[in-house]
Amino acid sequence: MAFGLVNPPEPRTIGSYAKGRHLLSGKIMLAGHLIHAGTKTIWQIRSPVPAFNDARHGFAWLDDLAAIGDSVARDVAQDWVQQWIAEFGRAKGDGWAPELVGRRVMRWINHAGFLTRGADDDDTDTFLKSLTQQAFFLSRRWHATPAGLPRLEALTGLIYAGLHLKGFDKYRESAANALAEECDGLIDSDGGIESRNAEELLDIFTLLNWAAAALEQSQHMPHDDHIATIQRIAPVLRALRQADGGLARFHGGGRGLDGRLDRALSQSGVKTRSKSGSVMGYQRLATGRTSLIMDVAPPPMGPDQTRGHASTLAFEMTSGRRPVIVNCGEGSSFGTDWARAGRATPSHSTLGIEGHSSARIAAGGDFLNDGPDKVPVELIRADNGSIMIEAAHDGYAASHGLYHIRQLELSPDGRNITGSDALTAVNDLHKARFDAVLDKTLLQGVLFQVRFHLHPDVTASLDMGGKAVSLTLKSTEVWVFRHDSKATMALEPSVYLEKGRLHPRPTKQVVLSTRSMTYATRVTWSLSKAKDTPNSIRDLEHDGPVILR
Repeated sequence: MAFGLVNPPEPRTIGSYAKGRHLLSGKIMLAGHLIHAGTKTIWQIRSPVPAFNDARHGFAWLDDLAAIGDSVARDVAQDWVQQWIAEFGRAKGDGWAPELVGRRVMRWINHAGFLTRGADDDDTDTFLKSLTQQAFFLSRRWHATPAGLPRLEALTGLIYAGLHLKGFDKYRESAANALAEECDGLIDSDGGIESRNAEELLDIFTLLNWAAAALEQSQHMPHDDHIATIQRIAPVLRALRQADGGLARFHGGGRGLDGRLDRALSQSGVKTRSKSGSVMGYQRLATGRTSLIMDVAPPPMGPDQTRGHASTLAFEMTSGRRPVIVNCGEGSSFGTDWARAGRATPSHSTLGIEGHSSARIAAGGDFLNDGPDKVPVELIRADNGSIMIEAAHDGYAASHGLYHIRQLELSPDGRNITGSDALTAVNDLHKARFDAVLDKTLLQGVLFQVRFHLHPDVTASLDMGGKAVSLTLKSTEVWVFRHDSKATMALEPSVYLEKGRLHPRPTKQVVLSTRSMTYATRVTWSLSKAKDTPNSIRDLEHDGPVILR
C-alpha cells in the first residue's frame, strides 16, 4: 500500500498557547494531574492514573504545541510522535482502544503539516506508515468500541482517514453511514442524551461538526441523519448556555473550555432556538445580563449511568461573564472521595435534608439507584414581564414524607431573583410518615439546609449585622443576598471542583438552616443587584491562564 495524505485539511482542533508553553517547560498536566517532567518526555514519565495515560495517548496535547507553532514546539511534537511510534506503535497494549486511536488519527491528520515540516524522509515515512496502520486498525475494530461518545470518536477518526489517507476512500461512505446510525440511537428526538451531561453533549456535537465539515470540504455530503442530529442538538446547547458562554455544570459535566461552545454553535450554522419549556431536563431563565439554569428532572440512574448527581432542583446563576451561584462540580480528577462528595446533594445549590441526599448511590455500585421519580415543573410568565419556575420533587417522600417545592422568579431587567424553598407533606400517607420521623427526633424537627455555593471569584461578606451577604464580582458588580429570617444564615467554606486544576479551589457558600416542624415549612430569599450597580458595566477584568506550580 502506498502511504500518503490526500488534500490535508486545515486543523479544526484549537489548542492553548499557555498550555503549550507549560509542556515545553516540562510541566505536563493531563486529566487534572500535573507531572513535573523536567527533561523527560511525555512517554518517559509514569502515569498517575488511567485517565492521564488515556489523555497522553489521545494526543489532544498536540493542539497546544501546534498553538505555539514555532520550531521549538514543532521539534518537540515531532520527537514525541516518533517516540510513540517506536514504543507503542505495534497495534496492541497502551493507547490502542479504538476511541483513543480515533482521537489520535484526527490529531495526526489535522497537524500533519506541523508534524512533517522540516522532518527527514525517514521520519516522514515512519509517520505516514503508522498513521495508515492506525486507520486500518480503526476499519477493523470500531465496532468493538462502546456505544456513545467513544464510538463516535472511532468513526470520526475513520472518516478522516477515508478522506485524507491514500487507499482509505473505500471506508469513507461506510463510516459516514455508521456515524449517522449511531446518531439515531444516541441522541433523542429532542436533541438530548440520556446522561443529561451538557459537556458530553458538546463533545458529541463537536465531533459531528468536525465530521460534517471534513466531508463537505472534500465534496462529499454528510448523511441526512447526521445533519438532522446537528440541527437537533444545537438548540439544546444554546438553551444550556449561561450568560458567560459556559455550560451549566450538572451530572459530571463542566462548563467547557472558554469559547468552545460558541465556536461549535457558530460552526454548525444552526440558528434555531429551543421552544419554551424544559430542555434535556433543565429550565433556563434569562433576562438582562442574568441567566439561570435549573435542574428540573430526575437524575440519570442505573448501572449505565455512573456520573449522575443528586442535584434535582439545584440551579446555577451567571451575571454577564461572571458565574455567581454554582454547584461544586465533578470531582473525579481529585480522587474517589471527591468524586462521591461532588455527587451528593449538599454539593449543589439546592435544599437538602441533613444527612440525606435526594438521590442515593447503590450499595456496592457507582450509580444512583434511588431518587426522585416525580418532578413536576411549570414555567410561568407574569404580566409584568418576569418569569418564574415552579417545580417539585419527591426524593424525600419515601424517607421523610416530604416533597421539596422550589420557586424561582427572575425580574424583567435581570436585576432581581426571588426564591422560596418548601418542604411539604402532600397527602395522608406522607403526613403519617413525617409524623413517625418527627417522633424519632423527639419532636425536635427535621433539620434541613438551603445552600448557595459561590464561584471562587466571588468575594462574599456578611452585611447588615449578619442579615445579608454582599457578593462582589470581579466586574465590580455587587449582588446582595437576603432571606426572611425564618432560618439561620451562615457563610461557610465550600469548594469548586474544576477540571484542569491541581486541587479543589476553596470558595464560600451561603447556608440557610432551619427545622421542619409541621407539614409545610417554607424559607424565602432574594438575590438582588445592589442599587448603585448599573445595568450595564464594562467588565475589563481578565482571567489569566492557569499557572501551574
